Amino acid sequence: MAEKFNKISSQKIIRAVSVVISFGILVLIYFKIDLKSLANIFKDCNIPWLIISLLMFIPTTLMTCIRFKQLLPPKVKTRFSDIIGLILSASTMNMFLPSKMGDIVKSYFMKNNFGINGPFSLTVVIFEKTCDLLSLLVLCLAGLLTHPVNPRLFWVFTGIILFGLIFGFIILSSRIFAKLFFTLLYNIVPKKFKKNIGNFSDSWYEVQDFFFKNKIKLFAIAVNSIFIWFLHLLQFWFFIFALKSYVPFFKNLALSSLSILAGLLPLTFAGIGTRDAAIIYFYTPFFNSEVGAAIGILATSRYLIPAIIGIPFFGKYLSGIKINKKK
Repeated sequence: MAEKFNKISSQKIIRAVSVVISFGILVLIYFKIDLKSLANIFKDCNIPWLIISLLMFIPTTLMTCIRFKQLLPPKVKTRFSDIIGLILSASTMNMFLPSKMGDIVKSYFMKNNFGINGPFSLTVVIFEKTCDLLSLLVLCLAGLLTHPVNPRLFWVFTGIILFGLIFGFIILSSRIFAKLFFTLLYNIVPKKFKKNIGNFSDSWYEVQDFFFKNKIKLFAIAVNSIFIWFLHLLQFWFFIFALKSYVPFFKNLALSSLSILAGLLPLTFAGIGTRDAAIIYFYTPFFNSEVGAAIGILATSRYLIPAIIGIPFFGKYLSGIKINKKK
């Protein structure tokens, strides 16, 4: 009981700290910019482009659901509407958990609603998020190589991205590397987690065999993942149009992906603050801080709108868990 209480307390403390950091960064940002100019930017924005950009969450959500369906084993029979509900529920959780951990928590919903065992469902979700991150890094690298950002930072960003791509691809595809990684992890984690690591590693090997033996499915997942992030970064470009500004397309690929990566750092509440600051910093050559702050607000709407829509679905899945526990 005490252990459970301490766990809940630590989670609340972490959440509170992230909210304080987000609030602090936003205070610094809005203290330095002209709030009247910020209001005028939204007042004078291009309404049709604003509507189009905000509605971009629809194709990105649908494509994410299609990709998730591709990730599930053929034996798992589920309705597409259930997958939509699951993805939107994860969006709701991502607003309250750091580094999009809501996507990890959805593996628990999969276990209770799709009849998939816990380690395998968690492995599928982590495989999905790894594909996501690698796709974002690919587009970011394409943007950097086409239109380098700050020459002094170009090689730093490029080196980090290349390392992430190589490491991610190897751990996804190489059984030998995965065994080395899990062996190291098994030896350093506390004893109570060793069984979980063992179960997870077995599921990871199963997922590796499942995807890498089917090259067509793997290719379809890779293409779909890159296309999903292409839509996300395209949404940023549409935000810029909506605010009557302009950034070259490939330049936007680099700048928007770097801003999103900054928002994934587990420091702030749903990336709010770090993402806003990154947008203002990276887009400085193209427009002023007020426009950057406005794009930061629209960028947050990318997460907020699906999260709000996902609340009823989240309640449904949460109720299902409570019913299963009573049984």
